[in-house]
Amino acid sequence: MAGVDGTYDVTVKSPLGDQKSTLTVKSEGNTFTGTNSGAMGSSDVSGEVSGNTLTWKQQMTVPMPMTLDMNVTIDGDTVTGTVGAGAFGSFPLTGTRVG
Repeated sequence: MAGVDGTYDVTVKSPLGDQKSTLTVKSEGNTFTGTNSGAMGSSDVSGEVSGNTLTWKQQMTVPMPMTLDMNVTIDGDTVTGTVGAGAFGSFPLTGTRVG
């Protein structure tokens, strides 16, 4: 699973504008741990790895408390995915490996 390990610059296209963050991933078997840090704060993240797809839930506090459903696929150095925000819908996520 080491193919998903690394540091990625990611952008979520949301109604609040482009939300940029840095996602770090360290996998072990079918799970991973890491961080997702950006303008809206930093969160420790952990979740499941299935092939080259990562899924996890992430808490957001700004501008309102909400649980986001994160689903990303890593293909080489490219990240694509979606961020589910409950009743607000789902937003595209893209990114690139930087380390």
